[in-house]
This record gives sequence, C-alpha cells and structure tokens, in this order.
Amino acid sequence: MLETSARLLKLLSLLQAHREWTGPELSARLGVTTRTIRNDVERLRSLGYPVHATPGVAGGYRLGAGAALPPLLLDDEEAVAVAVGLGRAAGGGVEGIEESSVRALAKLEQVLPSRLRARVGALNAYTVQIPGEAPSVPPALLTTIANAARDRERLRFDYTGHDGSATVRDVEPYRLVHRRGRWYLVGYDVTRQDWRTFRVDRLRPRVPSGPRFTARELPEDGDVAAYVERGVNTAMWRHRGTVLLHAPAERVRELSLGDRMEIEPAGPDTCVLKLGSDDLDGMAVWIGFLGLDFEVLDPPELAEAVRRLAERYGRAVSER
Repeated sequence: MLETSARLLKLLSLLQAHREWTGPELSARLGVTTRTIRNDVERLRSLGYPVHATPGVAGGYRLGAGAALPPLLLDDEEAVAVAVGLGRAAGGGVEGIEESSVRALAKLEQVLPSRLRARVGALNAYTVQIPGEAPSVPPALLTTIANAARDRERLRFDYTGHDGSATVRDVEPYRLVHRRGRWYLVGYDVTRQDWRTFRVDRLRPRVPSGPRFTARELPEDGDVAAYVERGVNTAMWRHRGTVLLHAPAERVRELSLGDRMEIEPAGPDTCVLKLGSDDLDGMAVWIGFLGLDFEVLDPPELAEAVRRLAERYGRAVSER
C-alpha cells in the first residue's frame, strides 16, 4: 500500500509537470507496466483528479482542469518560488490580490518543511519592497487580455491616452508586461498598422472579442521588456525629434547613448536617431555634442531650435 501511494504521488507529479504523457513513457518513468498505469490513473480519478486519456498510438494522459483545485505537488525550489511570489503579490499591483495572497501564503507556510520555512522567512525578512503608487487593475481584466493573446483573438477596447484623449483601438494582443507596479499590453494596432504599448489600467475591453489573427514576429527581436521600457521612457518626453546622422549605425551605437535613444540604419553611412527631451533648445545642443553632421527630419520646431543655435554660434565668432 505504501509503495502504491508513493507511485501515485510520483505519477501525479509527472502529470502536473508535463502537458501530456503516453502510457509507455509513464511506465518507463515509474518502472511499471502500462496496465498498472491505467489502474493508477483510475485511482487518481476516484480521488477527484481529472486525468484525461486519448486513445490510439498518438494518445496519452494529461491532467485537466476540474471543478475544484486539487492539491499540488511542489519540489523544494518550486515551493520557495511560490512562497516568495505570494509575498511580493501581497504588496499590491493587482486589484484585490493582496488579501488572497496573504491567505494563500499562510496556507502554504503551514505545510512547508521547517528547512524551507526558514528559507522563505529569511527572504521575506531581509528583502525590502517599496510599494508603488501605480493604479491596480482587476484580475479579470488581466485574464481577459491573456486569454485573447493565447487564443490569438483581436481586442477592441476604449483607451484613454496620457493626454486624456479617448480612442477606440483594434489590437492584436501579444504580451502583458509588469513594470514598476504598472501593467502594459504589447500589441499590434491594426488601424495604425504598427506596434503599440498600452497601459492596462487605461483600457476597457469591448465584447465580444474580434476575429482571430495570425501571429507576427514580436518587436525588438522578441525582447518585449526592452520594447516597453523604451516606449514608456519615450512617452515621458514632452518633445520628440528625429534626425538623420551622417555616420553608420554601428558607430553611433558605440557612443553608448543609452536605452532612451532609437537608432535605425538608413544606409551604409547614415542612420536615423529618434530621441526626446522636455526642452527643444536642449535637444539641439545635445545633438551638437555628438560631433556628427546631421539633418533634422522632424519636428519643424527642432529645426528652428537648431537654426537659432547656429545663429548664436555664428554671432559668437563673427568678425568685429
């Protein structure tokens, strides 16, 4: 009986860690016959675990979702990771999650072995979390977006921009990004035909969802965190500028301008630099510090600021 119970626990652990197993794979992992695997699966079902079986050569076993959450089997590292994650979640970020996280953490700590309880306690005791002032979002909103991204269904939503303007967006959702207390959606705006970043707390989905879409390649070679970071930083600027630099993109990148600058090759000896600032005159001065020939592409106000700066420098060296 003890051996059977241990085998059931190991079988359950395998099913929880893998989407689907064939009967021969499980029998090889557990060292028993496929008939024993079938009997053990029936025992798990009698205990309330929804184990689904697909017949045939390509069939197998997988653990499905049931009406109630069954006990989970976690190894040491997984248990510590879950406990630490719950502790961080208790600090906020998702509407109403604080109390739920505290309750779940209390239940987990009750069953943690003393050695793991000490590790979790040390992490929580010697880690300082600075609570943010970012607005929280409802869990249902996050799951709605995540499900649409998983199922590749367009989202239509009302969106309030940072300037207070209200628009209706039609977006292919791809990723949710959590940054400094705020949640962001990275998606492809169908109307504007470009990638965009949206603050989740500023959007309100419309139902039903839109048609399915074919997945695109993510921006930044799949590094959506870098894409969001650059987009958020750019959104903070009062003014944005675009200039054509007469230098290869590789040379400009060697100048280490920082993450807030976008550099795109425009030819073998030119590149486009996108930057921002709260002061156009200061932006004009900064571009001059690069020591490269350049042309202002936009906005016209930046070109005027460069012209004023050139006239000032010209007066400084004019013959008297």
